[in-house]
Amino acid sequence: MPRVNTHNIKGEKIGTAILPPEIFDVEMKADLVHQAAMAQMANRRQMVAHVKNRSEVRGGGIKPWRQKGTGRARHGSIRSPLWVGGGVTFGPQREQVFKKKINKKMKRKALFMVLTSKVKDNELILLDKLEMKEPKTKIMAEVLKKYPSVLVAIPKKDENITRATRNIPRAKIIRADSLNILDLLSFKYLLMPKEAIKIIEKTYVTI
Repeated sequence: MPRVNTHNIKGEKIGTAILPPEIFDVEMKADLVHQAAMAQMANRRQMVAHVKNRSEVRGGGIKPWRQKGTGRARHGSIRSPLWVGGGVTFGPQREQVFKKKINKKMKRKALFMVLTSKVKDNELILLDKLEMKEPKTKIMAEVLKKYPSVLVAIPKKDENITRATRNIPRAKIIRADSLNILDLLSFKYLLMPKEAIKIIEKTYVTI
């Protein structure tokens, strides 16, 4: 059974906690983590670049000159890709789809693998509780100052914590039921109160 130290909001060690092994003690498979991360990045991708093909270019409704007798090459439309201002061949289109499908069980297993690696690398910081009566960035900065890059997982929406954290560089707030591979891999440390473990267990194990 994996164990981690628990701390108070000042960073002082106050005890230990047992973590659910089905989430925080699974076998690591780098290929599966990579597959899940690539799928998430592909599904976030939005196609912005778009060029007009010959059917979308304006004009060209009439043959530019007659077929024979001019001494020039035959052309049927100024919208041809051969003409300056004509359509573009094989250019990027907004209709391109980059989405990748991945099995839900595989995605969930990959998430558990990353959480396990956080525990084994001592990158999971567990607090007894995380509460703020008012949104003070100074207080939150003091809590996070030891961690150069930290993802803070909270059990439920908390406007005070969110507002206190949003201006701190290399820190991000996320709800425990919205944990994902990319955010966990993008930040070195994962900080959360003990209450968040129950939310993770309820969201990803009991489904």
